[in-house]
Amino acid sequence: MIDHGHDLASVRDATDRLLIAVGKLDNASVTQPSRLPGWTRGHVLAHLARNADALVNVLEGRPMYVSGEARDSDIERDAPRALDVQLADLRESAARFQETGAAPADWSRTVELRNGVTDSASRVPFRRWVEVELHHVDLGIGYELEDLPAEFTEREIVFLADRFAGHPDVPPTCLTDGTRAWSTGREQGDGPEVTVTGSPADLLGWLAGRRAGTGLTAAGGRLPALPPL
Repeated sequence: MIDHGHDLASVRDATDRLLIAVGKLDNASVTQPSRLPGWTRGHVLAHLARNADALVNVLEGRPMYVSGEARDSDIERDAPRALDVQLADLRESAARFQETGAAPADWSRTVELRNGVTDSASRVPFRRWVEVELHHVDLGIGYELEDLPAEFTEREIVFLADRFAGHPDVPPTCLTDGTRAWSTGREQGDGPEVTVTGSPADLLGWLAGRRAGTGLTAAGGRLPALPPL
């Protein structure tokens, strides 16, 4: 059972951590490259602010973005802004998301995200939590996958394992941190099963495209090549 209220509180906590960390930067730092190819830290911060507003659109029944082109142009427009402007935008857009999330609503309803993807409204706060946590790591300012809350890491592993489940290009795969196990890829019996073992942070980093998988071991075959998210 998804607890959207719990996830909204988790988003608020993650956003507070992000704002404190970003507040220690300076204008020059914002223009430096992030860990995402082709994006500066300013691009990441701009995306986070615009994503908050986009998810408000989703919860209020409007298209998430006017278009893919508009989404990209908004990020490019906002990326070069000074640190104080970035911080104010992050704070204000986050407050708009929290305000929308606090409004009475049918959280069991289906909402539409980008590219025709649909989901339960109750999962939208978790999706925002993912954006805030992973992009905090992407900034490359000292917050690493190992620093993520344990609950978040486990839930995101489950989410991404489910996303690749049944994918024709991913062999049957068992993921394990030595204590817990998750399945992904094609159904068992459709080729040999590969067992991938590593720390939760390394498993998440590999599934989310943040790490190449060098910290993982694979038994029963090679480490699968995952398609882009």
